[in-house]
Amino acid sequence: MNHMMYMPLMISDAIVHAGRHHGRTEIVTRCVEGGLHRYTYRECERRSRQLASVLGKLDVKFGDRVGTLAWNTYRHLEIYFGTSGSGAVCHTVNPRLHLDQIAYIVNHANDRVVFFDLTFLPLVEQLAQHCPRVEKWVALAERAAMPDSSKLDLLCYEDLMVSVSPISTWPTFDECSPSALCYTSGSTGNPKGVMYTHRSTLLHCYAAAMPDSLNCSAKDVIMPVVPMFHVNAWGFPYIAAMVGAKLVLPGPNNDSESLYALLEEERVTFAAGVPTVWIDMLRYVEDTGAKFSTLSRIVIGGATTPPVLRESCRIAGIHAFPAWGMTETSPVGTCGTLLARHEDLLEDARERVLDKQGRALFGIDMKISAGKGTEQPWDGESCGELMVRGHWVVGEYFGQADTAHESGWFPTGDVATIDADGYLQITDRLKDVIKSGGEWISSIDIENIAASHPGVSMAACVSLPHPKWGERPVVFVVRRPESKVSRDEMLSFYSGRIAKWSIPDDVIFIDAMPINATGKIQKMRLREMLAESGVKAACVD
Repeated sequence: MNHMMYMPLMISDAIVHAGRHHGRTEIVTRCVEGGLHRYTYRECERRSRQLASVLGKLDVKFGDRVGTLAWNTYRHLEIYFGTSGSGAVCHTVNPRLHLDQIAYIVNHANDRVVFFDLTFLPLVEQLAQHCPRVEKWVALAERAAMPDSSKLDLLCYEDLMVSVSPISTWPTFDECSPSALCYTSGSTGNPKGVMYTHRSTLLHCYAAAMPDSLNCSAKDVIMPVVPMFHVNAWGFPYIAAMVGAKLVLPGPNNDSESLYALLEEERVTFAAGVPTVWIDMLRYVEDTGAKFSTLSRIVIGGATTPPVLRESCRIAGIHAFPAWGMTETSPVGTCGTLLARHEDLLEDARERVLDKQGRALFGIDMKISAGKGTEQPWDGESCGELMVRGHWVVGEYFGQADTAHESGWFPTGDVATIDADGYLQITDRLKDVIKSGGEWISSIDIENIAASHPGVSMAACVSLPHPKWGERPVVFVVRRPESKVSRDEMLSFYSGRIAKWSIPDDVIFIDAMPINATGKIQKMRLREMLAESGVKAACVD
């Protein structure tokens, strides 16, 4: 006998809750066409039901994939809820990828309809030639903003919206039905699709919103700088609706000046983005003498957080904390929050805890593998490959039955340690760790030391082949404006901060760091630049 009600977890529940219980709370967008758009969760819920009717009119069936090439905007948010809520799959496509990769992703997903911001019209006109199975291309715009002419027979989003009435109620179906599809960046081989379900998504967001995780509430004003086309903006569009927080969507302008203005105008309290976003933002604030009046905390993910970045945030009055995850974990797996006993530690000791990637959310389990079925102890020193399992971890890639699980665990490709309190510390990626003379050198350690030099803006470390030691580290450095730091000065800066045999063989200064489509440093490009530079490995005793 079932003593409790059973109600399947539906993504539509989040926007229904927001509309009913936080109906007057604002969603603010800096629009593609310029200016700010404001409306409420109540209006968003109604328009999301209207979009569900539009999808029906376009003959989108249950389980069909609906693609998006769009910025963080209210219309994109409506697609998030309207598509998944009606039983279709919201497939966010990263427009910053190469055309060939985008075409592969759209074709592999078999998208039937693609919604796009007008920013991407030139891309869409090229893409359509390679994606014959896409039946409709819908521009996210009003009629007045539509292009005078196009190579394609475009549909207008707002025309479609006014032509239908909202569905009266959201459908209910199996909570394990697909809800959203995201592809990995595909740095090695073709991108791989991760299909999230209604159940996995809502469990992920429940856990991520908790006080010891992202700590989100109705009192927050949340601005996800992380794109909605990248792992569902780390779940923030759903989380904000679940807790009723005001949501600020920055649209296409992600330069520091525009972001800072929006942070201040809308009194944002909590924001999320990759390290490069905050490095640029803190530099802008320092250069202009600006101050943050309401922003109190930021979560940094997508890459390891340099300690110097958190220190810069602290000086600016912002609590910056790390989170770890990946497309395959929906993405949040750990958050860098402190335990009660850490409150009595000296500030330096607390900061060393926050240098790690944090503790696992409830619903995620972790272990460190030494290979051949051997698990490493949680002592903060024994390293190996990080393995995860949980309620929102990929079971198999979309359209691919050979996902490389090992006895129910997903191998992440990260080299890590876990300490006695369960704090994860990523020491490198398996593909980036430098294997020198039988020892492993962490490229992250080398990067963090370089980044702490006052004359350095950004740093990245890659390996250089060596005839005796196998590999040796080389660090690429972007100087800060007006900095004249030299190669010898940089190399001497490592003395006493790292073992002598771990000191880089060379320093290469570059004007700008190559950044990929998700805001991460392109180490593949740096390796190419290293090969082109003619730098030779030094002799290390």
